[in-house]
Amino acid sequence: MSEGVTGGRSAQLKHTGLRPGWTTGACATAATTAAYTALLTGDFPDPVTITLPRGQTPAFALATEELSRSLAMAGIVKDAGDDPDVTHGALVRATVRLLPPGSGVIFRAGAGVGTVTRPGLPLDVGEPAINPVPRRLMRSHVAEVAARHGGTGDVEITVSVDHGEEIARSTWNPRLGILGGLSILGTTGIVVPYSCSAWIDSIRRGVDVARAAGRTHVAGCTGSTSEKTVLATYDLPEDALLDMGDFAGAVLKYIRRHPVDRLTICGGFAKLSKLAAGHLDLHSARSQVDKRFLADLAAGAGADAELAAEVTQANTGLAALQLCQAQGIRLGDAVATRARDEALTVLRGAPVEVDVICIDRAGTVVGRSEPR
Repeated sequence: MSEGVTGGRSAQLKHTGLRPGWTTGACATAATTAAYTALLTGDFPDPVTITLPRGQTPAFALATEELSRSLAMAGIVKDAGDDPDVTHGALVRATVRLLPPGSGVIFRAGAGVGTVTRPGLPLDVGEPAINPVPRRLMRSHVAEVAARHGGTGDVEITVSVDHGEEIARSTWNPRLGILGGLSILGTTGIVVPYSCSAWIDSIRRGVDVARAAGRTHVAGCTGSTSEKTVLATYDLPEDALLDMGDFAGAVLKYIRRHPVDRLTICGGFAKLSKLAAGHLDLHSARSQVDKRFLADLAAGAGADAELAAEVTQANTGLAALQLCQAQGIRLGDAVATRARDEALTVLRGAPVEVDVICIDRAGTVVGRSEPR
């Protein structure tokens, strides 16, 4: 954040006073970087430094390493900071094997990493549960190591997590059809620690800063991807951005008492479908996507009985959305409009105009409401 700016997402993170940590995707990238470097040079960098999507360059100590002529393994213990993350302390390993030139980068699920068995996730059925951003991060670091040390960049990366299958029982993976272990996750590489009281207080301070700066339009974003979408849609300064996270109710209730002219809410389709259904806490542990509710919205948007039934049985909110998109049913707009109306209900007549933007995991806008 630029010097002198005291609002926005970065200021909120600082205000909580909580220590951030690293995602499983960042740990897997660091382990991959160390292992591939060892394959090409004979030595493991320890600590190993990587570059995250937003430019941070954390260094990770290696917890374990093994090296043979065509295979190297490095392991890193995940530090989730002050977040009560079930994977805190887990040992994330990456085993890198050299492949013939032209093979590219191939990902495998090792012990403790799940495999996708149902549609509706950002990965194809049968793929290891290593999400798209960590894959891109690992590919880019493999390419950098190859360029630096004369490799081809053609490798097989097997990611594993010690006791991952056991840990995954405490997550939603089994219900989502991710079987055999955990997902390797992260869009920024950083685990943002959540203390409900600290985060809600930071939201309030964010609104105060925006109002003091004379901002008439603020945006509540569920994360970094939705923040980028808002910045691409509206010319808002940084101190008009509120890191809402899962606390939609906190934003709405505080703005009800401290109004601004306009509030944009932007977030993932599944999260905002919860707001549309009347949930003010969007965390997966405290509210779930209601597929029957989505089916009713789809029917209202023109879906026939057969499609509505398919939506009810969809594996995830994203799968429900994709079913409707395939038939030209604008479920995203229906969710955004209902979420806007729920927000207005919470605002109880406060002089605030609201619009809602729904996005998918890639940041593509999949639904919008009119301002009202």
